[in-house]
Amino acid sequence: MARVEVVTRDGESRTLESTGACPLMEVLRDGSTGVEGTCGGMCSCGTCHVYVAPEWAGKLPERSEDEAMMLEALGDFVEVRPTSRLACQIELDDGLSGIAVEVAPEA
Repeated sequence: MARVEVVTRDGESRTLESTGACPLMEVLRDGSTGVEGTCGGMCSCGTCHVYVAPEWAGKLPERSEDEAMMLEALGDFVEVRPTSRLACQIELDDGLSGIAVEVAPEA
């Protein structure tokens, strides 16, 4: 089980837990944090854009080309930070327990 520390778009701090290995997007979506995951994790909608806490960003795999392109497109509408990621591309496991993210504004 992985624990996720999340700040919602409303500024509310919450702790969520996954029930096993799964994409971060699913935990955030199911936890009613405002993340929609409209594309179902296909890296094509950007509704799961999050800002990963800097201390966690280096522990994640690098962005894929598709993820980087989607984040670049989102930059026309919302702030994209160096730690911006699509939650659908972050696979939670015990090694990421405690990861801290902030849900980005809607595009």
